[in-house]
Amino acid sequence: MIEIEQLIGDYRSFFDDLMTRLAQVRIDVSHYPVSHLAFRTETHDEYRELRGEIERACRANVENVWSGRPISKLLLRVPISLGRSHAVDLIELIPPDHRPGYPMGLEHVGFVVGDNIDSFAEQHRQVLTGRQDQGPFNQPLFVTFANSKSVKFHRYSLHDVVVMEGGNFNGFHHVDE
Repeated sequence: MIEIEQLIGDYRSFFDDLMTRLAQVRIDVSHYPVSHLAFRTETHDEYRELRGEIERACRANVENVWSGRPISKLLLRVPISLGRSHAVDLIELIPPDHRPGYPMGLEHVGFVVGDNIDSFAEQHRQVLTGRQDQGPFNQPLFVTFANSKSVKFHRYSLHDVVVMEGGNFNGFHHVDE
C-alpha cells in the first residue's frame, strides 16, 4: 500500500502546527469535520507525477480546470488520521500558480463549518484573512499564518462541492492538458 506521508510529507505535524496556530487566535475547530488537505506542487510535471502516485491509494479522482490549470480532488480508499480526532479522505492536489506567495508542499487544510458560516465569520472577523470566491457553491473563509500556511472554512465539503458542480467520484477523471 502507498504511504501518503512518503508522497506529501508529514501531514500530522502540518495539521498539529495549524491547530496550535488556530488555538492562538482562539478559533476552535475541534467539532468541525475536515473537508480536505491541500498540497501544491512546484512544477506541472511534478503535479502529473504525484497525481499518478497518489491515485494508487485512491478510489477516485475528479480533475477540473481552475484559473487555467488542472486541479485534482483525490478520494483516498482509506482516510488518513490527522490526530486530535480528525481524519481526512480527500486530497486537493494543486499545480503551481502564476501568482507569487503561495507555499509549495502542504498548503492548507479545509474544515466544514456548515450553515453557521456567516455567524462563524462574524465571530472571528478580527483574525480572518479573507474570503475567496471559488464558484457558486464554494466561498471559503480563510486565515493565513506567518508561515504562509492557511486554514479554510467552508459551508460544504470539497467533496460535496464537486458533486454539486456536476462531478462524481466514480473512477478517475482527468482533463486534457
